[in-house]
Amino acid sequence: MSSSELSTSCRFSTRISLRWLPEKAQETTDTIVMSVKDWYLDLRMDKNHGGIDWAIAGQRVVQSQEPLRVAFTHELDSHNAFESVDCGTFVSLPNGDELETGSMPRPDLPGAPVTDYEEVWRELPFKEGPEGPNRGISWILESDDSDLDNQAESTTVTKTFLGRIWGTFLALQQEQTVVRQKNSAGDWVIRKSGNEVSARREEWNAGWQNKYVVGAEGALLPSMKAGLGEEGTKPWRTVGEKIVIKGKRFIVRAFEEIQ
Repeated sequence: MSSSELSTSCRFSTRISLRWLPEKAQETTDTIVMSVKDWYLDLRMDKNHGGIDWAIAGQRVVQSQEPLRVAFTHELDSHNAFESVDCGTFVSLPNGDELETGSMPRPDLPGAPVTDYEEVWRELPFKEGPEGPNRGISWILESDDSDLDNQAESTTVTKTFLGRIWGTFLALQQEQTVVRQKNSAGDWVIRKSGNEVSARREEWNAGWQNKYVVGAEGALLPSMKAGLGEEGTKPWRTVGEKIVIKGKRFIVRAFEEIQ
């Protein structure tokens, strides 16, 4: 069932094409983006080599409605573009797809120069999950990495995002080095660098099944097949609540249920 048929705060989409101007548009990835309220997970798998093309996760911040302009924070980023401005403007196309325009670092060129781009996105129907037809739960969790402002000048964290929309589940994980340093004004700022991202994508088909499991830690990531404890109970429904999965503490960033 598509989000247009539901009263939902979730978005579930795939990319149809990417164009780095002035080149021609193409699509070499299998991409899904899931957004629940103001948070998102984005996994782009390269169709040629089977690895991660790009994996990112963070907040989705709507800056304007006419035209729709959205900024995306990168709390996890396989390209290490944590500080780059990721802001796109969206317009509807005659066939119902959305055209996103903006500029961002181009990782396939030396030095990753900032380049204008056009991306075409298509909304996907929510995949039926274990709750049955026309209903389901959706949520996004972020690992609780404690208050970095109170940490040493350099520390290592394992950033993990988990997300589900009905019958689709994503898990993304990246070891990050977080450095606290003073800027020219004398204020403390945080700089991040990240290692390889591990990812898991599962889909429901009379049971949870692997779609992709990649990266050094991919097989160790939380899995719907193994269960996530008391998923969907009261703590999961409260934004900001903390829950424990496989011994790791997570913060509930967003939750929705359609009954």
